[in-house]
Amino acid sequence: MKQIEVQIMGQSYLLGCPDGGEAQLREAVERVDAAMCKIRDAGKVKARDRIAVLASLNLAFDLAAQQAAAAAAPPPVAAAPATDGGDADARAAQLIQKLDQALAGDDHLL
Repeated sequence: MKQIEVQIMGQSYLLGCPDGGEAQLREAVERVDAAMCKIRDAGKVKARDRIAVLASLNLAFDLAAQQAAAAAAPPPVAAAPATDGGDADARAAQLIQKLDQALAGDDHLL
């Protein structure tokens, strides 16, 4: 495990970093530093430990919101594997037939 020195809100920290994870760790440090500096610069909180707690809560809240949005998003449509033209035509015909069956009862919407 590698150790790297980083700065968060002007203070140095020596952090353990798994091999190959330096870029990801530095990105995380940048996020934490930015969140903490934003709270400090707002001027309402002065204690470093309180700033750290508030920044952690803000980052955790943002992460939870992103995960909730990702879970609510429709799943991506998988593309059919590339095959010769005959297989693609047959697959397209099957999909059209399934769509026709699914939409058969929706004539009252037109």
